[in-house]
Amino acid sequence: MTDLQQCRQEIDKIDNEILRLFEERMKVCADVAEYKIRTGKQVLDPAREHEKITTLKGKAHGEFNALGVQELFRQIMAISRKRQYQLLTENGVESEEDFEMVDELPRSGVTVVFQGVEGAYSYGAMRAYFEEDIRSYHVKTFRDAMEEVACGKADYAVLPIENSTAGIVADIYDLLTEYSLYIVGEQIIRVEHVLLGLPDAEESDIRRVFSHPQGLAQCSQFLEEHRNWKKLEVSNTAAAAKKVREEQDKSQAAIASRDAGEVFGLKVLAENICRSGHNCTRFIILGKHPVYEKNAGMVSTCFEAPHESGTLYNMLSHIIYNGLNMTRIESRPIPERTWQYRFFVDFEGNLRDSAVKNALRGIRAEASALRVLGNY
Repeated sequence: MTDLQQCRQEIDKIDNEILRLFEERMKVCADVAEYKIRTGKQVLDPAREHEKITTLKGKAHGEFNALGVQELFRQIMAISRKRQYQLLTENGVESEEDFEMVDELPRSGVTVVFQGVEGAYSYGAMRAYFEEDIRSYHVKTFRDAMEEVACGKADYAVLPIENSTAGIVADIYDLLTEYSLYIVGEQIIRVEHVLLGLPDAEESDIRRVFSHPQGLAQCSQFLEEHRNWKKLEVSNTAAAAKKVREEQDKSQAAIASRDAGEVFGLKVLAENICRSGHNCTRFIILGKHPVYEKNAGMVSTCFEAPHESGTLYNMLSHIIYNGLNMTRIESRPIPERTWQYRFFVDFEGNLRDSAVKNALRGIRAEASALRVLGNY
């Protein structure tokens, strides 16, 4: 009968030998990195790795062991590449990032565009992020706002990208891949919807309610108590308030912010109508130039992975291996390639940090495409 303790002792001996050989291999890996630094040769050599893994699989006994060898040596080679990327950074071989570090971004004397109208949450985010001494104006769509910055009419755009209860604003992610703009800041605004009506209206008068689709969704529990109300979607919450004011029909109400009510002279008919008391929206500040503040602590990236098994894991492993905390991952379909996706990944760090440089170097070398969207 097999003795478990004896088996464990045998495994310990084998593991110690594996450890010794692994460290020996990593020393040789450092020599390889030194050669590549001198010659400018790329770290990743897919043809060489494929050939080597195929050879090693052929030497394994049995199908299970062959698959295990494939997985084992993929990991060993990935670790070797990560060490080589580190050595490149340590030896001053810079990556392709062309971002400029500044002490701080200008918060006054600039031109800022936002989507919606005065009183919208985007307007509130702009007022919270920038100082009063700015020139601001609004446009109808997210694309319009990005276009204004891209053509130089505005210095910055303020746009919503995520809500804590309704999720991401998918259109913003898609537009980020179309425009060469950069995320230079963010502002989180607490969403406190109220029901707004004309000054002479009461809640009992209401028959129709206007709001952005997310505003309606976020107040679904309140609206469920008023099933006879017709729910109508508009482009944003402030536009709903503006519509109620302009049409002067006291049977109509808007779900919007208290600020929107003040801007358009409406009365608060009901408050605390959100189903979540911790409802927040994250807004991004977009600029035309790749700059970041010296105390920036969040990196946003967008990459495409080769359409092969395990490639997403390989991309994310560069973030994990360098001890960086990933805070967000989203995917969006690539329209021109059926069933393929772009990935949007945020992680903590500053572009000056060696760990960030190593991670970005590794992702860039192994992804089909990588773009750093910003450091803020």
